Amino acid sequence: MAGRTVRVEGLPADLPPDRVADKLTIHFLRSRNGGGEIADVKVLRDGSRACALITFETPEVAQRILKVKNHVLSIGGEKYLLEVTAHTAELSPDEVVRSR
Repeated sequence: MAGRTVRVEGLPADLPPDRVADKLTIHFLRSRNGGGEIADVKVLRDGSRACALITFETPEVAQRILKVKNHVLSIGGEKYLLEVTAHTAELSPDEVVRSR
């Protein structure tokens, strides 16, 4: 998944995660938004905040998405300015990595 996943912030936390995931999928599939084929969308909640991890089929699509300056998601007449950044999975120093 390295280089294929972006983190999206600025999502509405008061809507069902599956509805937000559907809207994100539509937005990021569109070529006019720099999008392309999506492998996975995960909407995560932390109290009153929501974000999403979107994994694309290829790293090239993720790079195009990151180059687009403004991503605006429309849901139910409301517009949400999204912050899209590269997702890097970092290990915490407290985590133990075990090989099999």
